[in-house]
Amino acid sequence: VRAAMAGWARAVRGLLLDVSGVLYDSGADGGVPIAGSAEAVRRIKESGLRLRFCTNETQATRENFVKKLRGLGFDISVAEVTAPAPAACSILKERGLRPHLLVHDDLIPEFAEIDKTNPNCVVIGDAAENFTYANLNEAFRVLIGMEKPVLISLGTGRYYKETDGLKLDVGAYMKALEYACDVQAEVVGKPAKRFFESALKEMGVPPEQAIMIGDDIVSDVGGAQRCGMRALQVRTGKYRPSDENHPDVKPDAYVNNLAEAVDIILQEL
Repeated sequence: VRAAMAGWARAVRGLLLDVSGVLYDSGADGGVPIAGSAEAVRRIKESGLRLRFCTNETQATRENFVKKLRGLGFDISVAEVTAPAPAACSILKERGLRPHLLVHDDLIPEFAEIDKTNPNCVVIGDAAENFTYANLNEAFRVLIGMEKPVLISLGTGRYYKETDGLKLDVGAYMKALEYACDVQAEVVGKPAKRFFESALKEMGVPPEQAIMIGDDIVSDVGGAQRCGMRALQVRTGKYRPSDENHPDVKPDAYVNNLAEAVDIILQEL
């Protein structure tokens, strides 16, 4: 079985890892690491493979997110993380956009350098408890009042897994604003091509020599494959057996968890 499975594991120079659902399951208590994942990260680093952590995490600054993961036993630094908020900030600056933020309170420091007076766009992230009717309605009013509404979304996730169950993600609220304002959101983060391309560039690895490992069949697997990468789906996090019959996305392989994927990839090196 190993030999047959390993065709997808050849000629790899870089790995992109999703974080939530691959390294750990998030939760109000800080979350819990997925068995074997901290060790798997250590082994990747020892092997000399290039590594990026590609997350759509928008409930915390990268600094606090990394601090939490280090506390769970992961060898990870801010410089190794590709995340939507900094990518959004560079787009806002490039285009002279002043955002109305509908984001988690803990993410606001990422936008400290950005002019937010008299907003001419809306930025939506995983605001969790901040997704109140009043806050959504305020974002709606900003958008509907514009001649050409600009909605920037830090991801399109439908839901994610926390230790106490599945939680609605930013994509559901993004769709509500799209529908109400007849606008199409610009996505920063997975599955946007530009997001994966910037991670590859940071690693210095072409797409055909990289593998993305994630638990989200659409954002992680589908997004990476559209960029010319191979992509694996782990059977952890929000994975559900029905993912294996997805009409559009077929992962290059399914693996039970990150540790198993790393075993197979390192055997091929």
